Amino acid sequence: MDVLLLAAVLLPAVLLRVVGARSGLPLPLLNPDETNIVPRAWELVHGGGLDPGWYDYPSLVFLLVAPTQVALDEPSYGTARVVAVGLGLAGVVAAWWLGRVSAGRLAGLTCAAVVAVATTHVAYSRMAVTDVALTVGVTACLALIATGRLEWAGVVAGLAASAKYPGVLLLVPLVVAGLALRRRLARALALMVAAFLITSPFVALHADESWADFRRVQSLARDGWLGFEDDPATPLAFGLRLWETIGPVALVGFLGLGIAIRRRTRSDLVLLSFGVTYALSLLGSNAHFDRYLLPLLPVLAVLASRVPPLAVATLALAIVPLWWSVADARSLATRDRRVDAAAWIERFVPPDERLAADPSTLSLQGRPVTRLELPGPGRPFDVDRDLDRLRAGGVRWLVVGGAVTDRVLAAADAYPREARFYRGLTRLTPVYEVEGDEGRPSRPWLRVYRVYP
Repeated sequence: MDVLLLAAVLLPAVLLRVVGARSGLPLPLLNPDETNIVPRAWELVHGGGLDPGWYDYPSLVFLLVAPTQVALDEPSYGTARVVAVGLGLAGVVAAWWLGRVSAGRLAGLTCAAVVAVATTHVAYSRMAVTDVALTVGVTACLALIATGRLEWAGVVAGLAASAKYPGVLLLVPLVVAGLALRRRLARALALMVAAFLITSPFVALHADESWADFRRVQSLARDGWLGFEDDPATPLAFGLRLWETIGPVALVGFLGLGIAIRRRTRSDLVLLSFGVTYALSLLGSNAHFDRYLLPLLPVLAVLASRVPPLAVATLALAIVPLWWSVADARSLATRDRRVDAAAWIERFVPPDERLAADPSTLSLQGRPVTRLELPGPGRPFDVDRDLDRLRAGGVRWLVVGGAVTDRVLAAADAYPREARFYRGLTRLTPVYEVEGDEGRPSRPWLRVYRVYP
């Protein structure tokens, strides 16, 4: 019976994730963060050594993606996304397991259904990035703790932290569950450290550099990020991101939170200890990315199915995020015209002529490129955002896109010099232009300018 119910949830989960997974290929246009992972994974199996040499993230996802790159002459984002889809489906199965061991068969079905259709989980299951891998580890670890398998939970907690550093917060539910079992807790913690070090050894071997990268990333999150300048206070901003992910299911989850606080069973304490710890860790962030909420998703899904009436209501309300995810998948099934812009550049821009390009536009591999820095709170102005300077530096072409330009102009008071640069481009006529798609997820517009006389 359980297998049939899970299969009924997995089928739409597969369809939602596979449709749209080819968007933008062969370019990394779904998420520019893929360029931080896939090329480094390719290097691991093509003579670059096992050290990714970059410690904003630990190494597990690099290791998972690397086997898909073995027989390829250059990094492939398409094969890497096969791993991403697999991790997304593993997240659905893990949610079923967590719900099943926490509150029974109906809760297992409900949790799996919520994760299967949650817009943010579906979206990031198409991208070769770290967030869904972290969420799988969190979900499986919580299920193992709830069933009393502390040692195995320690191993999975180490793997979750090796996918993304916030996995270390699984220490809290491990300690909560193991306070009366000190020897087992000590073994679990030792296994957690071992699992992390085995899969991310260079983070420890280059501890100073890793710590510096970690602190830099945390500082960026604390200062904020381009596009979040007008967000409300952090709790409300993340509340809005949560609504965009699961809609009214979130309200049922908060009702279940009250029940869990009152009952405080073993599984309730495990879920609450992680949920509260992780939520508190987000309060210092002014970068309100929707993906930051993914590790909380299975916790809320269990709380929303804590008792049968809530589970039934959650299953009914899950039609809302399902509808949103279907619309998102449908929008990604169409061709991304930015690929055509890359083809135009390949055809008409001489290979020896230098281009300047905004972040989140085109990768322009193999060409001389001046990369413009991403603006953001507290970041210095990039002096290359000046047409005369670009021309003097030999730049002949400029590629800009709505992902940066529109956000800068929306917060022009915070970025006056950057806004002046983009407004000045209106005096030029683009030689190639791709209109933006304002659907969800959006595909920003893109323009190519010739900047020499």
